[in-house]
Amino acid sequence: MKYIYILYQYLIVLPIFWVYTMFTAIMSVICIPWKNGAFIHWIQMSWSRLFFYLNFLPVRVEGYENISPKQSYVFVSNHTSMLDVWLIYGWLPNVFKWMMKKELERVPFIGFGCKAAGHIFVDRSSPRAAMESVKRVEEALQNGVSTVIFPEGTRTFNGELGRFKRGAFQIAFDLNLPLVPISLSGCYEAMNRKAWYVTWHPVTMKIGKPVSLADFSKDNPQEAMDYIRARIEEGIIRK
Repeated sequence: MKYIYILYQYLIVLPIFWVYTMFTAIMSVICIPWKNGAFIHWIQMSWSRLFFYLNFLPVRVEGYENISPKQSYVFVSNHTSMLDVWLIYGWLPNVFKWMMKKELERVPFIGFGCKAAGHIFVDRSSPRAAMESVKRVEEALQNGVSTVIFPEGTRTFNGELGRFKRGAFQIAFDLNLPLVPISLSGCYEAMNRKAWYVTWHPVTMKIGKPVSLADFSKDNPQEAMDYIRARIEEGIIRK
């Protein structure tokens, strides 16, 4: 059954998903004047959900009651797999902009569509370029638009939560936005960073309660980083 499932992914899932990816990219360009609108957000969500539906991956989401679609947040999530992006994009109801690696801008259709949708490509070639990217994110986070950041910076090699970087916390401090921890479980088992196919496994996204940074010192963001990291860690479902 394993090899039939893999064959199905390459012969059925991949062609269908790439066609819908092209459609989503084209619609993102057409809808540039309304890139924060509900319609284009729904198309982008359906694109991500399609991947899970086609691969028969069960998805469970907890914590919708903790957030408001009209509030801007800085969502902070663990990063275990490529599936993390599709899971958050597909089931997080808030309009948001990703901070993405500059290299992804060159991926056919995906880079084109994400740029049209207003997502921010982070140039890490120099500290100055990285700061310019952060400024663009800060300009985008208005009128209920949020951002999602993986503070580890890259996918885990072993499924464990890695060391956090300061970027998400600096943005939240600068704009006085609440941080919302997101705990993802099962994505590493379904497709770790070395895998070239999906292994069937249930996945879960747990949305935590917003955390105000008013009780933390801006001069010492490590305290806030440790607190959010602990909230993400306790929300991860272990085997």
